[in-house]
Amino acid sequence: MVPVIFALLSGVFAALVAIFAKLGFNDQKVDTTVATTIRSLIMFVFLAGIAVIAGKFRDFDFKIFTGKDWLYIVLSGIAGGLSWLFYFIALQNGKTVTIVSLDRLSVAFAAIFAYFLLQESLGWKEIIGIVLMVAGAILISLK
Repeated sequence: MVPVIFALLSGVFAALVAIFAKLGFNDQKVDTTVATTIRSLIMFVFLAGIAVIAGKFRDFDFKIFTGKDWLYIVLSGIAGGLSWLFYFIALQNGKTVTIVSLDRLSVAFAAIFAYFLLQESLGWKEIIGIVLMVAGAILISLK
């Protein structure tokens, strides 16, 4: 039950990202790259503060990371940065519900990537869910 609650909270705050970003882009003078950079810095300070307060760095040692760990952490950071950059550009120039619905296709992409790259199985429920998500995103995106 706890993972479900956290996942739902993640969805609520992801929705707020779109709303707050769109409100911040009402003035087309705001550059999306600068906005994404500032957002990333704010997230860094916020999360670093939480980690320090929670004592997560108390026994932390960078030596626990292997070269492979660093590679995937760096690639994940780059992918996340590109995702946010493209998301903010799309939000600045498009309708929020359309952009958010297309962005949430990341769930379908993740399932497909997990199937091919991580050899995770996809059952009929997952496949039907992916098809419905894609169909829903297409329906929302049609003008």
